[in-house]
Amino acid sequence: MAAMTSTARPHLNRRLAEFGTTIFAEMSALAQSTGSINLGQGFPDTDGPEEIREAAVRALRDGRGNQYPPGPGVPELRTAVAAHQLRRYGLSYDPDTEVLVTAGATEAIAASLLALLEPGDEVVALEPYYDSYAASIAMAGGRRVPVTLRPHDGAFRLDLDELRAAVTDRTRLLLLNTPHNPTGTVLTRAELAAVAELAVERNLLVVTDEVYEHLVFDDAEHIPLATFPGMRERTVTIGSAGKTYSFTGWKVGWVTAAPELVSAVRSAKQFLTYVASGPFQYAVAEALALPDSYLDDFRRDMLARRDILAEGLTAAGFAVFRPAGTYFITTDISPLGEKDGFAFCRSLPERAGVVAIPNAVFYDDRAAGAPYVRFAFCKRKGVIEAAIERLSELRKR
Repeated sequence: MAAMTSTARPHLNRRLAEFGTTIFAEMSALAQSTGSINLGQGFPDTDGPEEIREAAVRALRDGRGNQYPPGPGVPELRTAVAAHQLRRYGLSYDPDTEVLVTAGATEAIAASLLALLEPGDEVVALEPYYDSYAASIAMAGGRRVPVTLRPHDGAFRLDLDELRAAVTDRTRLLLLNTPHNPTGTVLTRAELAAVAELAVERNLLVVTDEVYEHLVFDDAEHIPLATFPGMRERTVTIGSAGKTYSFTGWKVGWVTAAPELVSAVRSAKQFLTYVASGPFQYAVAEALALPDSYLDDFRRDMLARRDILAEGLTAAGFAVFRPAGTYFITTDISPLGEKDGFAFCRSLPERAGVVAIPNAVFYDDRAAGAPYVRFAFCKRKGVIEAAIERLSELRKR
């Protein structure tokens, strides 16, 4: 299978031999060395709510979380996660047995796959997929089976027949991401119902990465897979504070699932970070209790940034897939006379002073992702506008 990263490194064990330095590290270093505007890596350039920052400071000063927090996470955060799931989606979870706090969603994904896979198990995942998925499947000894989201009517869509055909007797688990990074696709109720029906029919476990749950736009709606019949007991749902509250450096994520699944994930997680982010857990507990008006304002602000970048990229000559969720825009560089996203992104800092990510890094079949490039719009409007001005020069050449 194709490598998911930018360079290969020697002396890695065979499971990780295809993985090297991530494309995000390469492109961020390129942005720094060239003084380019970094629309590659997905982190905001402003901090989240002041009252939540102050909650972290208060926890530090009060001596809460300065030593090892409880293995499952501090009770305040587990209770807040359970309350969020109930309030937003009608999903009831026991904070003591069905919620686990992790070092961000990346650890939650790794711990879930390490816990739930046996060597040789197949994992069906929606391609393109975030590169940690491939690495985590490899570390668990699993085999990834991609089902590719394909362009259709200005968006990337799931072919349900292709998904069903990908499931074999060796399939153990479906790994879903909705809202989807990098394409911005949000699976519809009908699509999720079909996924749920397939999982129940074939007795599959499902891990769902829902870190962009509150970043959905236009008429899109985020619906947790665990809400569908037969899915609560077989679904591990992953959430995170980083994307919703713009504190990506705090690395606070969580898992909600049935007790036996949480217990399994906790068994793997305890040998990864053991615990992390002590004082920040208390602050995130307060963030989850913020009124819905915060989420409404956050979403409106990101929608405005999306539209500014989408219109600017279109004017610069890109074919733009306007996302229904996340804070990324996928573009097609073919109208610019380009074919190779890697070559395009590596030359873009010198050509235009902007950094982006080649989507091919998220594909096993790199040829399928070759013409696509991802830009992040979780930046200040002035930064986005400056990047657009620079990119407009591409069309003049």
